[in-house]
Amino acid sequence: MPAERNMALAAFAISAVLVVLVFVGGGLGGLTPLLLIASVALSCAGLLIFKYGYWIVPFLTKRVRVIDVIEEPYEVTPTQDAVIKKIGSSYYASMFIHVKIYESSTEKSEDEKRAFMDLWERAVSSMKVVTKFCLMSYTKDLSKYRTIIENKKAEAQLKLANERGKPDSDKFQIDTFEREISMWDNMISKLSTGDPPISQVTYIMTTGQGPTSEMALAAVKNQANEIKSAISATLNAEVAVLIGEDMRRCFEWEFMLPPMIREEVSVG
Repeated sequence: MPAERNMALAAFAISAVLVVLVFVGGGLGGLTPLLLIASVALSCAGLLIFKYGYWIVPFLTKRVRVIDVIEEPYEVTPTQDAVIKKIGSSYYASMFIHVKIYESSTEKSEDEKRAFMDLWERAVSSMKVVTKFCLMSYTKDLSKYRTIIENKKAEAQLKLANERGKPDSDKFQIDTFEREISMWDNMISKLSTGDPPISQVTYIMTTGQGPTSEMALAAVKNQANEIKSAISATLNAEVAVLIGEDMRRCFEWEFMLPPMIREEVSVG
């Protein structure tokens, strides 16, 4: 269970205990209003954490510089955007980057496929460090799935309309929204024909090395920025560094940092 959900459930549980104390304990005198206020505050905090915990927890841990130890010797940075591990006298920091590509090879012509592969090779060849590309495919559960897709399509259409209505509209954003809408349309049409929808999760893992954790973290952040620039410019895709539970999820898939980095670099 995610950490944010655990925190929210703990807040709800404490709030319930306070309510029970007020109505069952009796004779609390001046403490009764304070306990009721605390109960309401905890309930509100639980709701906020349950809904916005993915943003609140990284924000708080960054401010108070909390280091989260997942499992020795792995540590999550206070900003919740990287995992650090010490191997020997060196530190290794890894970050995960999510890539959204609103196009499918099944919907492209042969020429378009070749052009996309050329762009992909150009993006990969521009990487100056060892970079791991991961693509996970899975069959979607059809229950309530069509409604979710239609809602996402409506959101994309609204964003497209708002962007087009701006006096200084961004052509890149307009193109991105149009491709996203096309992707949702294709998925809806596949649902209508009875074909099971296939979803994909694409993320990139990069690791920096340094004699201290701070230097390793600085190195991996520079690498992540270079990768984001190369992928977004070459493939015209949305690229973002994952934080919080999204980052943890990718880390769980990997669970260990790439070994033998120097050997891989020498081979490349």
